[in-house]
Amino acid sequence: MSLESRRDVGVPELTARVVRASFPKGTLAIRVREALGPLFEDASFIEAFPVRGRPAVSPGALALVSVLQYAEGLSDRQAADQVRARMDWKFLLGLELDDPGSTSRSLATSAPG
Repeated sequence: MSLESRRDVGVPELTARVVRASFPKGTLAIRVREALGPLFEDASFIEAFPVRGRPAVSPGALALVSVLQYAEGLSDRQAADQVRARMDWKFLLGLELDDPGSTSRSLATSAPG
């Protein structure tokens, strides 16, 4: 799999506004994003990927999902569902609210159950 790097350009305005209004005290995902910004940049993983092949899911986004998955004690499939369903996770990943979560599709297809 090749690396199709996803550049983090910040949290989309609508996502930020809705999430902050919905969670005025924040959540773990919100606090992580606000304190650390984009924690894992895809460029840090570039040497692990060949130049050719089907594009892989963003390793930076996958690393963030893995951290939250561990913190919340979730299975792979449950973590994939959280990317699709939770606004605060979309905030952390810098996704639009209507984004289906490309990380979640990758996790769901590799998850044993």
